[in-house]
Order: sequence, then structure tokens, then C-alpha cells
Amino acid sequence: MAKFGQMNFENNLLFAQGLDQADPLKGLRNDFLFPQQNGKPFIYLCGNSLGLQPKAAREVMDVQMNNWQNLAVEGWFEGDSPWMFYHKELKKLIAPIVGASAQEVCPMNTLTVNLHLLMVSFYRPVKSRFRIIMEAGAFPSDQYAIESQVRFHGYDPAEAIIEVAPRAGEYTLRTEDILSAIRENGEEIALVLFGGVNYFTGQWYDMEAITKAGHEAGAVVGFDLAHAAGNVPLQLHDWGIDFACWCSYKYQNSGPGGISGIFVHKKHFGDATLNRFAGWWGYREQQRFKMEKGFVPEAGADGWQVSCTQVMPMALYHASLQLFEKAGFIEPLRAKSKTLTAYLFYIVNEVNKHLGEVQYKIITPPGEADRGAQVSIIAKQNGRYIFEQLVAANVLGDWREPNVIRLSPVPMYNSFEDVFRTGELLLSIGKALRI
Repeated sequence: MAKFGQMNFENNLLFAQGLDQADPLKGLRNDFLFPQQNGKPFIYLCGNSLGLQPKAAREVMDVQMNNWQNLAVEGWFEGDSPWMFYHKELKKLIAPIVGASAQEVCPMNTLTVNLHLLMVSFYRPVKSRFRIIMEAGAFPSDQYAIESQVRFHGYDPAEAIIEVAPRAGEYTLRTEDILSAIRENGEEIALVLFGGVNYFTGQWYDMEAITKAGHEAGAVVGFDLAHAAGNVPLQLHDWGIDFACWCSYKYQNSGPGGISGIFVHKKHFGDATLNRFAGWWGYREQQRFKMEKGFVPEAGADGWQVSCTQVMPMALYHASLQLFEKAGFIEPLRAKSKTLTAYLFYIVNEVNKHLGEVQYKIITPPGEADRGAQVSIIAKQNGRYIFEQLVAANVLGDWREPNVIRLSPVPMYNSFEDVFRTGELLLSIGKALRI
């Protein structure tokens, strides 16, 4: 037995099943479809890469397919939910997930496309202030986007990009080192652009402190929330973050390649000096179909839209967002997530105790304020083999080169029994490796 917060954990099946019985969100599990292997459902711990399919996804797609069949082009203006305004139904459900007003968010495009569109507006380098601070080890797409934006403006990435890396022998960043890097380079920084949660380690950065330090240095501050939105509680408006974007297919279960979302703080809505790559769907809604020259943006985040509403991907996102509403949005999910992830920490540590060595080294921060629903593990040996053995036994996490197994217990559909069973397998695989 070990104490975590107010909870005394136990490493046995009855204890795990008892936690599941007491879980007020346990019914949400029945709203999802689990992949199967050999006639048995997977213990699915890969929601940090692709969330499970909500059962309602097929239903909402059928509704839109019927609208397309029966209304055709008139579907933009006719029916129960005309496509012209469909994104507004999603905006009011997205806003509480990221801590914003509905006017500050908009579902559109895909993540890296949105990152580029937002950097057009908010990365405005000049000779004396042109540098970008980001995390070393950011997701490659962010690295490529930032490098290409820097080059687009005529700067050398080697000079313009400052990466903050973990200290020698450490896997995660210290907040003090991030803030120090911002302050030390403050007069040259145009943009601070971080992930909210690091994809590799699962570390949740202190977004409020980073934003404050960036603004004190005179920089704009933005975040890629691919691994944060729908995972951890966010207060984008209150923290004063300038812009953010996210994908919706991880913790928000919108399907492979699902639609992205953006946030633009309302303090920027009246800034006519902001550049943007405009398209007709960002034009004033009431005048859009007059087809007039001269771009006049729609108020709010909607003014960053480029192309017309992606109805089918938006419908899939809508199906999952309604489950967030059913759950009571992020706070109840976060309460379960903290305990569920702490239990996985405990179980992995128990496995190491039984093996008599640290076979599975956790590199995710142990503090609940420093992580979301993810535990990243480095195996002492045979990491890829261990991952493959887990998959063969119906436990599906994911593998990240060179040596990390990521396990993500998602509060919407994972159970405490899932965590316990995963620990049983890690123990049996570890014992077999020692024979």
C-alpha cells in the first residue's frame, strides 16, 4: 500500500475494481468503441496519439450524409443545423475545454496549417527583435513550421531560434530554466512558442508563468496544445495567452486527421495592423456572399478562417465534444485523471519493487501539476520487445524512438482495472526477461 494525496493505493484487482465502482464517470466508457484482437478488446492506452471512436460518431456522420443527400447545396442554409453556421455549435463546447470565450475559439483546418496562419499574424520580427524561444525536443511538426517561418522572414534558424533543453542527465525542463532563458534574451525575443504538454515526456509546462515572463520581455506568447487540450485544465483567456492551436484527434477523440482549433485572445480583435493570410470564410459573415473585394475580417477568432467549414470532420468533433459536455467538461475529467495517472505511477513502481530493480524508469514528472494523462517509460533493456509483448497481450500504448513507451490512461474511457492489468503484464514480461 502507498499513499498518493488523500488516496491509499493497493496493488490488487479488488482495489482497482472498487475504484471503478466508485467512479462517477465510469458510464462514459460505454460511449466508446474499443479495437479488438483475437476476439478481445484492447486495453487502450494510446489516447495521447489517437482517441477512441465515440459510438455517436457514426450517427452524426449519417445525419450529415443525409443532409448532403437530401439538401445538397441548400444544406449550407437549410435544415436543422445549416452548415454555414455549424461551427458555432462547436465553439460553445470548445470554449470551456480551453478556458476561453466562444468568440475567442474556432474549429478549422489542421494543426500545423493553423500554426502557420497564426504565426503570420503573431510572429512579426524586426532587426532588433526577431528571435523565437521554444522547447528543445518539441514535436517535429512544430520545429519544421518554426524553421520555415524564420526563413520566410529572411533569418537564419540557427541564430533566430533559441531552444531550452533539459539539464544534463534530466528528461524534463525546469520552469526556472525556461523563465531564465526568456529573461536573458528578452530584448531580442519576438515570440515565445511552446507546447502545452510535451509529447515525449508528458510534462505539462507552467503556461501561466511562461506567458507572464514572455509578456514582461515584450514578446508575444503562443502555445501548441496538441497534447494539452482535452487533457489538462486550461485558462487561455485568464492567463493572457496571445494565441494557441490544437488538434482534436488525441484527447478530444475526433478521428484520424480530425479538425483543429484555434484561440486568439480578444485583446487582439481590434488590432487592424495584424497580418493574416485571408480567405473568404474569414470575411464578415453577413456580407460574405456579396463577393466583394477588400478583405474585412469577421469579428473574433472566426476572422482567421480561410476556407469554408469542413462539415464532416466538424461533425465527428461535435460527437466527442458532446461527451465532454456530458462529463461536465474538463474539471470532473481532470479529477479522475489525476488519480488514474497516479495509480499508473504507483503500479509501475510496484512492478519495479517486485522485480528488485528499476526495469521501467518513468520520465514523466511525478507531480500532478506537472503532467496530464500520460506516463512515459524507458525500459532498462529490450524496450521495443516489451512494447511488442504488451500489444500481443492486448495492451496498446505507443512506442516513440529511441526508447520510450508512452501509456496514456484517458479518464473518459480507461479504468483503474486497465491500469492494474497493464501492471500485471509489465511484471510478467519483466520476469521473463530475467530468466
